[in-house]
Amino acid sequence: MLHEELSSEIAQGVNPTNKKMGNPHIVVIPYPAQGHVIPFMELSQCLAKQGFKITFVNTEYNHKRVLKALGENNYLGSEISLVSIPDGLEPWEDRNELGKLTKAIFQVMPGKLQQLINRINMSGEERITGIITDWSMGWALEVAEKMNIRRAIFWPASTAVLCSMLSISKLRNDGIIDNDGTPLKNQTIQLAPKMPVMDTANFAWACLRDFTTQKIIFDLMVKTIETVKVEDWIVSNSAYDLEPGAFSFAPNIIPIGPRLASNRLGDQQGYFWPEDSTCLKWLDQQPPNSVVYIAFGSFTVFDQTQFQELALGLELSNRPFLWVVRPDITAETNDAYPEEFQERVANRGQIVGWAPQQKVLSHPSVLCFLSHCGWNSTMEGVSNGVPFLCWPYFADQFLNETYICDVWKVGLKLDKNQSGIVTREEIKNKVEKVVGDEKFKARALELKRLAMQNVGEGGCSSNNFKNFVEWMKA
Repeated sequence: MLHEELSSEIAQGVNPTNKKMGNPHIVVIPYPAQGHVIPFMELSQCLAKQGFKITFVNTEYNHKRVLKALGENNYLGSEISLVSIPDGLEPWEDRNELGKLTKAIFQVMPGKLQQLINRINMSGEERITGIITDWSMGWALEVAEKMNIRRAIFWPASTAVLCSMLSISKLRNDGIIDNDGTPLKNQTIQLAPKMPVMDTANFAWACLRDFTTQKIIFDLMVKTIETVKVEDWIVSNSAYDLEPGAFSFAPNIIPIGPRLASNRLGDQQGYFWPEDSTCLKWLDQQPPNSVVYIAFGSFTVFDQTQFQELALGLELSNRPFLWVVRPDITAETNDAYPEEFQERVANRGQIVGWAPQQKVLSHPSVLCFLSHCGWNSTMEGVSNGVPFLCWPYFADQFLNETYICDVWKVGLKLDKNQSGIVTREEIKNKVEKVVGDEKFKARALELKRLAMQNVGEGGCSSNNFKNFVEWMKA
């Protein structure tokens, strides 16, 4: 409840009486999904280093998960307070039903956010001076406008995806999608020269696997396009050199990324699952450039047939592997692994529930990254010069695959057979192909150089971030 949430500052080691007067106090509110919470937490830590006080707003459901995963390893410091408000769903309802969740959020959270801000302003704390919100939580801009405080959007995915959303009206007028966002025919389009080619079937809102969810999300996007006209800044977790076409197409979107904990020599925070850092010691024991790292983010779910085919493909590759297997990665409740698989690969395979991914990808033992191509994973792989094998699941991940394979040319796609399965032979063959061609590694290292150049001192993203900080403080 709200009156309990503000007390979470004390639970986090924050004494509200020990506060510096005059610090800008920002409410940060991500969309309640793992791929959004992590980059928002990273941005918050960067802002805290610049003297900001941050009130980080999760939903009650995710707030509990983040606190549990943090445990005693809370490195957030006294300038970041973790608080929560309800998401509108009952505790037992499935938060992976994105349409239902998004609808509930829109109905409940605006009023709760306004209550929270009023309560903070009346509590003797520094008053809230601004809001940084997710594009997908654009309603928070209306709350900020009503309360006459600064407002900005932080977009945690690729800028090209945001460009496609901003083009919805044109896509409808051009007969590419209907009024529900459904593509009218299968085709590829290019929004502008130098932008990646997009398959209309893979628009972020059109590949959510359920029409009801698509309709809810699409309608929200249309509304958000109107709402964001009141925003002051839109900053993006990307870099100009990674997406020059997208930033030329939408020059009002300002790149400040990639924002990674490793760039500030800190630890990544905001996980929903406790990380198993024992895998780092296991990596220490492996030869350089030998380990295939496999991780599919927080949403991907496999049926048992595909899960077992993946396992057998890793076995067939005959290489050391580190595989992140979430407790909910398969729909089956029983043991989903092939019979005696774990025994057979025990000497060269390490399986964990959740990994400190940035540290894994920066480890010299890692050879390549078999990924779902979420933007965080994409930026983490790119920033460490690691070649990819791409296995997207939904939303923006297909466009990220296009960047990786067709634009940057630092990875390969995994193809499905006629039954829709990525076979063990396909996995083995593509592993061999991506690690056997030195050009992939060379291009990956060059892309790393470009990404790091942007966030380094004097780089485009670094300068943009400084300007953003100055504006938020003004």
